[in-house]
Amino acid sequence: MSRLQLALNVEHLDTAIAHYTKLFGVAPAKIRPGYANFAISNPPLKLVLIENPGAVDSINHLGVEVQSVEEVRAEHERVTNVGMPTFVEGETVCCYAVQDKFWIEGGTHKFEVYTVLADAEQMKNTPVALTNHE
Repeated sequence: MSRLQLALNVEHLDTAIAHYTKLFGVAPAKIRPGYANFAISNPPLKLVLIENPGAVDSINHLGVEVQSVEEVRAEHERVTNVGMPTFVEGETVCCYAVQDKFWIEGGTHKFEVYTVLADAEQMKNTPVALTNHE
């Protein structure tokens, strides 16, 4: 099942979790430091909360979660065939998950199409600092 994704910037994560738990009648599927997501079946929605105090916009980004890498590739082909510019991120770590994704550029808000491949212990790809052992 594909579902729309709405990623929101929130001032206080715990307050937002309580609000959306009551609103949709489901608990978060994942809670990590500064992050939570809800996998809501009715309506089909992936609601992502990102603690970002003082953010200018309440929308962090939008997207569509699909079930497979093949669906990501098919959507990429579809949007590029109609002339939309994209940025292919491929396999990456984002939102405490290993994902395969691409971004559609040019809109008011960032928009991604992605699939989750596995859970991850970090919010996003973090470069590893090289050390000099001379």
